[in-house]
Amino acid sequence: MAIDKKLIDQLLTDYKKPEDIIGENGLLKELTKAILERALEAELPDHLGYEKHDPAGHHRGNTRNGKSPKTLKGEFGELELETPRDRKATFDPKIVAKGQTHWTGFDDKIISMYARGMTTREIQGHLEEMYNIEVTPTLISNVTEAVIEEVKLARAAAGRALSHLSSNHGAVSRLQAADSFRRQ
Repeated sequence: MAIDKKLIDQLLTDYKKPEDIIGENGLLKELTKAILERALEAELPDHLGYEKHDPAGHHRGNTRNGKSPKTLKGEFGELELETPRDRKATFDPKIVAKGQTHWTGFDDKIISMYARGMTTREIQGHLEEMYNIEVTPTLISNVTEAVIEEVKLARAAAGRALSHLSSNHGAVSRLQAADSFRRQ
């Protein structure tokens, strides 16, 4: 499911300059915070085995226990999150793990799943199932295609470096052989 254009228009009503979107207190940072906190909240019922306010959770021994502040550092600077917790302190979220202080973003998670051989539809299903976040296969494809170009450039640079090293290695080997021959 694609993001509703009316929602985007609503989010951009106060847009005046690029900093309003990508700045320290910009829209992207606010959205990242909201999505991460929503994803964290979505993981807790799975861990506890019941939904919030579900009578099935009464007297089970482990319940919700408020929230704790957490600071993540990433491409966007510092991001203050409210992470849910449970009474037994056994909740270890997947999207932002206990003790994690750096955030590399959804792109890295998508790339990781892609590198493991998952298709775009499988990645889409996984993100929806795990984090209750709907992303389009197009977004996933755009992320992986952008990285594939970077990987190709990096490989080409590495190949040139290896080629240079191997040609130098060949010259060194010939010099060592000539030196060995002279000593005989």
